[in-house]
Amino acid sequence: MARILSIDYGRKRTGVAVTDPLQLIAGGLATVATSELYDWLVGYVGREPVERIVIGEPRQANGQPSENMQRVQQFVNRWRKAQPHIPIEFYDERFTSVLAHQAMLDGGLHKKARQDKALVDQISATIILQNYLESRRHLSF
Repeated sequence: MARILSIDYGRKRTGVAVTDPLQLIAGGLATVATSELYDWLVGYVGREPVERIVIGEPRQANGQPSENMQRVQQFVNRWRKAQPHIPIEFYDERFTSVLAHQAMLDGGLHKKARQDKALVDQISATIILQNYLESRRHLSF
């Protein structure tokens, strides 16, 4: 089975997470400079079988698109045009940064580690992917 990859797209940095080959568990993979993300992903999917990409859909608490939505949409359009064989789909990312910080606290990380924005991005991508996997499981029941 191919993996599912998720992206927490940011202005400067982007967190990336991936499933195991059986698509059971999500785990953090990397934090990539957003300017290098497309090329990094092309390299990754060239080495590892990827079934699809899930990208966090940036929305405000009230459901309206956030200011980052335009950048995310441009990236998605570029991917769909150049890589149509690997679908990319949106998944609601509201509150994932808050959940990532809570997970870091619950995990006992010290203050310095919790301030590592790259780690927060990677954990956020993992939360997006884990939530996506759980929503698919609920739909299959």
